[in-house]
Amino acid sequence: MSTKVFTRVVWVGIVAVAFGLVEAVVVVYLREIYYPHGFAFPLASLSLNHISVEISREAATIVILAGLGILAGSSRWQRFGFFLVSFAVWDVFYYIWLKVLLDWPASILDWDVLFLIPIPWIGPVLAPVIISIALLGAGLAILVHEDRSQAFVFGRSEAMVTLIATCVLLYTFVSDLQATLHGDVPQPYKYLLFIAGMAGYGTVLARMVMRIPRSS
Repeated sequence: MSTKVFTRVVWVGIVAVAFGLVEAVVVVYLREIYYPHGFAFPLASLSLNHISVEISREAATIVILAGLGILAGSSRWQRFGFFLVSFAVWDVFYYIWLKVLLDWPASILDWDVLFLIPIPWIGPVLAPVIISIALLGAGLAILVHEDRSQAFVFGRSEAMVTLIATCVLLYTFVSDLQATLHGDVPQPYKYLLFIAGMAGYGTVLARMVMRIPRSS
């Protein structure tokens, strides 16, 4: 990786770490208001007004991270690579900051509300962290590839495997409608499906890494 791209990766990472702190601070206040006795399922319901505010915050978060990738990159795939890096670093450090500020999660198997769009996503903290690590690897692979050849290609078969794996992973987060929509205690997480989805991601990531041109 050239010095120019490496420097941009570092700065994107720094901004993502800082933004993870901003998000964690918001959660500190939310939990103080809604869960003063501890955050655990079944969860107390937020007001409709606060839910709409939270959804708008999450949408703005994605826009900011995407904007960071667009500003850092100079080609379509490079911008996407920087977005993946920013998203992954932000997500992992969001949980690191929560641990620092709230001493939560007590375990990486603790459950969390991961996202609210279009319906709540729930799952153990371990799941989004593993996914983010994979996304970080994909983002870096794209950036190294683009930096060395400017010709990154994502094949149709790889796109299909990625799409299927993504749908499987999303299903593990939103399939328990009693918990996601009605606030009940979640059913056991579908770890076998999660492993299957991550196997798909891992296969595609391995192919991406193997195609990276040798540095000249």
